[in-house]
Order: sequence, then C-alpha cells, then structure tokens
Amino acid sequence: MRWKNLGEHTVYENQWLRVNLADVELPDGRHLDHYLIRLRPVAMATAVNERNEVLLLWRHRFITDSWGWELAAGVVEEGEDLLAAAAREMVEETGWRPGPLRHLMTVEPSNGLTDARHHIYWSPSAEYVGPPEDDFESEKREWVPLKEVPDLIAAGEVPAANMAAALLMLHRVRFG
Repeated sequence: MRWKNLGEHTVYENQWLRVNLADVELPDGRHLDHYLIRLRPVAMATAVNERNEVLLLWRHRFITDSWGWELAAGVVEEGEDLLAAAAREMVEETGWRPGPLRHLMTVEPSNGLTDARHHIYWSPSAEYVGPPEDDFESEKREWVPLKEVPDLIAAGEVPAANMAAALLMLHRVRFG
C-alpha cells in the first residue's frame, strides 16, 4: 500500500513555504497529481516549575478565528540548532529563558498535506529575563497547573493538535 513520489515541481514559493505538485504512483499502478506543502521545521518549548505549572501563551489564531493555550513556537532558521531555536522562541515569546531543554516529542501535524515536523522540548526550570520581545504573539503568558491540562483540552481551550499532544505527553512525563 505504499504510494511512490515519482517527482515533483514547485508551483509557488515564498520565505515561509513551498507548494509542490507531485506525480504519485498508487499501489495499483495508477498515477495522480498531489499538491503538497514543504515547510521548514518548527521548534517549540515550555517549562514546568516547582509547583508543576506549565508556561503557556493565550493567543488568537486569525486563520481559524480561535483562541487557545499554546507553547512558544517558531520556525527554525537556516543552520540553527533545534534546541537553540526552541530556547530562542521561548525567550522571544514569553520572556522566560528555559533551563536545560529535554526533547519531549516530534510530531507531523498534517502529514497528508505537508512535510512539517514540530520538535517539542521542555525544561524543569526557567528564569524570567524580562518582558517578551514578541508580546504581540499572545494576549497573556501564564503558569497553568499541569494537572488541569486534560480538562483544558477537553474544553477546547487547546485547539491545536500539536499543542494538545505535547501537553498530554508532558502531563504523562510528570505524573505517569
């Protein structure tokens, strides 16, 4: 049941993404044209403090017109290390510098359409370094009790699947 990409060409490109059209061979030998989006990797980070609270951002996403809790996240710059990118994003978006980061998980949020990989990290500590440089990214930044994460997800307050998966995994790591 393996689909084969026999080649692709770019139909649109900008600094954020590349839209390609692929010639795909299906297992039965038929061919189809399949659009796909090529993206740079994304790095995310958060921290859990000594009270088992997780650092989150409350933000609006205009594309879906939805509000929700998220982790600091952003595109990995060309040649940038994943850990460095995750730490940079956390400082820029929250004003907190993480302690030593630990890999939590890597997810592919929409692998039927895009090759995006989101690399998610967490730290058991963080140091406040000042107001976030990118304060326009979120309405507020809060330490939220990690034990409340499953209820927040069930209530629809973590609408992004990658964020929900990361927070549930972090909940499991901390509470078993």
